[in-house]
Amino acid sequence: MERVRSWARRLYAGLLESELSGVPSHVAVIQDGNRRYASKQGGDPSDGHRAGAETTENVLEWCDELGVEELTLYAFSTENFDRPAGEREALFDLLESKLTEFADADRVHDSEVRIRAIGETHRLPPRVREAIDYAERRTSGYDRLHLNVALAYGGRAELLSAVRDVGRAVESGDLDPTEIDVETVENRLYEGPVRDVDLIIRTGGDERTSNFLPWHANGNEAAAYFCTPYWPEFRKVDFLRSIRTYESREESWRRTRARRALALVRVLGETEVTEARSVLSRFNDALPRGEREALAESDAEIESTAD
Repeated sequence: MERVRSWARRLYAGLLESELSGVPSHVAVIQDGNRRYASKQGGDPSDGHRAGAETTENVLEWCDELGVEELTLYAFSTENFDRPAGEREALFDLLESKLTEFADADRVHDSEVRIRAIGETHRLPPRVREAIDYAERRTSGYDRLHLNVALAYGGRAELLSAVRDVGRAVESGDLDPTEIDVETVENRLYEGPVRDVDLIIRTGGDERTSNFLPWHANGNEAAAYFCTPYWPEFRKVDFLRSIRTYESREESWRRTRARRALALVRVLGETEVTEARSVLSRFNDALPRGEREALAESDAEIESTAD
């Protein structure tokens, strides 16, 4: 029976993949449910984390296959420091071994994966920091697929640190308050993501983003996909479903932009609609047929008036 289920899942995954018309550039994942998975299996939390590490390797492989350019994993939050010492140390051991293993893996080098850690990494034990340095050095020359590992990370802490840095620069006279803009803040965030997040995934059943990449994900209005499987149970079909959610969100965004531009074309004069018509030329295909026909009629009316 399990062989039949496995065959059916592979068949369904192939169907989902064949239906994809595009993939997100940057996927961020909240890997939730490792401990609950271990409890369900009758094991220790460390067993769940080890099983989750295997899923992490699979997801990296799927990203490489589909052409995703950046993957960010929420591996250890600032709140995780409050966990029992034994569990925390076991997780540090796993992070150390996996970072070193990834840095030496042929598949990482064949796929030209660049590994970087983001967060308050100075709070981590020396052995983990050494593994981070090793992984970053070994992969620093690559640029095809970026793997960001969020360690000792908290989104509020990241934003607060940036704001404090801006405040100090203003106070010292190095920064004019009137010149503060988006780039000013971005330059003071943790060094890590190359691009904004397009899709954020959370496993384990909770429907919240837990203070993860608020600037890069929520600021970009990233699509969100919440699913019930615990992280060690996350399968390729789940990953493909998440990308389908992203595609639906992207199509909805394109329709919204097109409709706003169409509304401007209808109410403004010829000399004022240049930008709106430019937007429409890029997003016209996102409109339903009836609205595209209405746009064509509007164009004809404007042209006849001009004549």
